[in-house]
Amino acid sequence: MTRMGKAASWVAGILLLLIVVLVVVIATFDWNRLKPTINQKVSAELNRPFAIRGDLGVHWARNRAEPGWRSWIPWPQVHAEDIMLGNPPDIPDVTMVHLQRVDATLAPLALLHKEIYLPWIKLQQPDARLIQLASKKNNWTFTLASSENSEADAAPSAWSFRMDNILFDQGQLRYRDAINKADVTVNINSLGKPVPYAQVTGGDDKQKGAGDFVFGWQAKGTYNQQPLSGDGRIGGMLSLRSKTTPFPLQADLRNGTTRVRLEGTLQDPLNLGGLDVRLRFSGDTLANLYGLTGVLLPDTPPYETDGHLTARFNDAKGALFRYEKFNGHIGDSDIHGSLTYRQGKPRPKLSGELTSRQLRMADLGPLIGVDSGKGSEKTARAKAQRGEAATQPADRVLPYDKFETKSWDAMDADVKFSGKRIEHSSKLPLSDLYTHLTLEKGDLLLDPLRFGMAGGNINTTIRLEGSRSPMRGRADLHARKLQLRQLFPDVTAMQRSLGQLNGDATLSGTGNSVAALLGSSNGQLRLLMNDGLISRSLMEIAGLNVGNYVVGKLFGDDEVRINCAATDLTLRQGVATPRLFVFDTENAVINVTGNVNFASERLDLSVNPESKGIRIITLRSPLYVRGTFKNPDAGVKTGPLIARGAAAVALGAVVAPAAALLALISPSDTDANQCSNVLQQMKSQK
Repeated sequence: MTRMGKAASWVAGILLLLIVVLVVVIATFDWNRLKPTINQKVSAELNRPFAIRGDLGVHWARNRAEPGWRSWIPWPQVHAEDIMLGNPPDIPDVTMVHLQRVDATLAPLALLHKEIYLPWIKLQQPDARLIQLASKKNNWTFTLASSENSEADAAPSAWSFRMDNILFDQGQLRYRDAINKADVTVNINSLGKPVPYAQVTGGDDKQKGAGDFVFGWQAKGTYNQQPLSGDGRIGGMLSLRSKTTPFPLQADLRNGTTRVRLEGTLQDPLNLGGLDVRLRFSGDTLANLYGLTGVLLPDTPPYETDGHLTARFNDAKGALFRYEKFNGHIGDSDIHGSLTYRQGKPRPKLSGELTSRQLRMADLGPLIGVDSGKGSEKTARAKAQRGEAATQPADRVLPYDKFETKSWDAMDADVKFSGKRIEHSSKLPLSDLYTHLTLEKGDLLLDPLRFGMAGGNINTTIRLEGSRSPMRGRADLHARKLQLRQLFPDVTAMQRSLGQLNGDATLSGTGNSVAALLGSSNGQLRLLMNDGLISRSLMEIAGLNVGNYVVGKLFGDDEVRINCAATDLTLRQGVATPRLFVFDTENAVINVTGNVNFASERLDLSVNPESKGIRIITLRSPLYVRGTFKNPDAGVKTGPLIARGAAAVALGAVVAPAAALLALISPSDTDANQCSNVLQQMKSQK
C-alpha cells in the first residue's frame, strides 16, 4: 500500500470513528442537562416563566415512509414531561398552560433548507387558562424580547416553520374575563377517527371538499352573568393550515335564554380567509344578542331565525358579515330578509332589508316602550333579579318603559322594513307598514314611518336624539283619507257613512320614555272629520266610558250624525289646549274648552252644547270632564244654563284655526265635504 493510500485509510477510519462516537454520544447523552439552559432562554424570550419540570429525552428512529435512501436516515423523536408556561407578573394566576407530556418528531433533512418541520406533535392532557382583567390586561398577548429591538436592527428570519398534525387525548381550556363577566371551561376530545363533514351536516352541496371533523368539544360556565353551555365539533390540523380545504365547524351554544346553532366552514383559517355557515338564533329577545355578537338589536318578544352567514375578515374597510335570506319569527310575526354588518370605524354599521308577510302589531310594542304582552311575567322576574323596580306606575296610562339610549351609539344602522299584512284588533284597522330606519351617532330616525289605515294612510317622520341626555324627540304626522266606516267596522250605522278623517300633528319633547316625551311636548294637532256618526254604542266600542256618559247626556241613546268635527290643539310643556274643538251635528253645535295635561295625566274639559231648534233642556246643560286618564270623571256643571248663542259667540274667536283646518280638505272632496261649509262659516265670523 502506498503512503497516500495509508493516509487515506487513516482519514476514513478516523472519520468513521468520529461518526460512531458522535452517534453514541447523541444516543447516550442526558438531555436533561439542557433543561436549565432551555428554561432560561425561553423564559427570557417570552418575558414569563417557562419550565420543563419532568424528563427531557430524544430517541432516534427510521422513517420508513421516506423514499429510497432517505428511509435509512434516523429521525429524532423528542419528548418532554411536565411542562409549564406561566403568566406575566400583572396576572394573579401562576400557570397559563400545563402539558403532562409532549412528543414530537423532527424531519432532519428539512433543516438543510432552513425549515423546521414537525410531521406530528402529540400532547397529553393540555390545560390552558386564558385570563382578561378588568383593566383589559390579558395573558394571551405576548411581548417577545426579540421584538423589543428596533425594526432597523431586526432582520427577517430565513427559517420557516411547518407542522402537519396535532394529536391529543383530552384537553381543557378555561376562559375568565372580568370585562365580559365570563368564566367558561371548554373540554376538547379526539373523536377517535375522522368523521366526514356530510355525515354531520347532512351533505351541504355548497361545502363540498370540506375537511373531516376530528375533535369534539363541550363548554360550560357563565357569560355576561348568564349560564352558558354548548357542544360541537371542529376539524383537525390538516384542514386548519390548508388554504384550499375548508375547515369544518359545528356548534350548539346556549347563553341564558339565547340559543345559537351553526354548521359550516372556515376558509384559510390561519389567515382568517372567510366564514360560510348556516346560522340559527333563538331566544327571549334580540337585545340579548349584543353580549354575544356585539350587534345592537332592539328589545323584542321571543324570536327564532334561520339563515346563511358569510364573512370576510380581511376586507380593507373592516370585517364584513352577511346574514342572507333568513326566515324566522319575532313573537307571532314572521320575518324574512338579509342583513349586512361591517366592523368599520368610527362605528360598526348594520344595513339591510326586512319583510314580514303577517305582522302582529303587538310585537312592535317594545320598540316604542309598550309591553307586547308576551313574556311580561318573565321580564318582570328578570328585572326583580337585577334589583330593578317596575317602570310603569300603577296610576298612569302612558308608557313609562325607558328607551335604552346608552347603547345606541355602539353602532350605526340603515334598515328598511315592510309589513305586508298587519294582524290587529278591530279597534286598529291597519293594513300595512313601511319604514326606513337610520341610526347614526346615537340618533334614531324613522323616515318615513308609513301605515296603511282604514283605506287611507298615516305618514310619519320620527327623530329620537339618543345622543342627548335626556333624549330629545320629534314627530311629524299626517293622516289622510281615513274612511270612517273602516275606522269603526263594528258600528253598523257607520257603514253608511262616506266621511273621512284627516289630520296633521307636530310634536317635540324631551325624555327617555313615551310618557316623558308627551309630558314635555310642544307642538300642534289638527283633526278634521266629516259626515260621521256619534252614539253611546260607538263610545262603548272605543272603550271611552267618559265619552259614553257625555254622549248619553247630550243625545240620550240616539245615534246622531256629525256634519263636521274639527279640532286645533296647541301643546305647551305637555298641556294641550284647544284653540278650536267643535262638533257640528244635526241637532247642536258642541264646543269643548279646557285642557289636557299629559305630564300629570289629568283632564279638565268643559263641554258646552248649543241646540239647533227645539231640543230637550239637557242639551243646553254644560258638562265637565275631569280626573285622570286612569280614572276620569264626568258630570253636569252646577249653576245656570248657558245662554243661547254662547257657542256661536265662541266661534267668533276661531277664524284662524278654521282657516288652517280648511287645508286638510282635499280639493277633490270640497263639494261633498260638509266640513268645508262649516269651516267657511267659522272663517267668516267677525
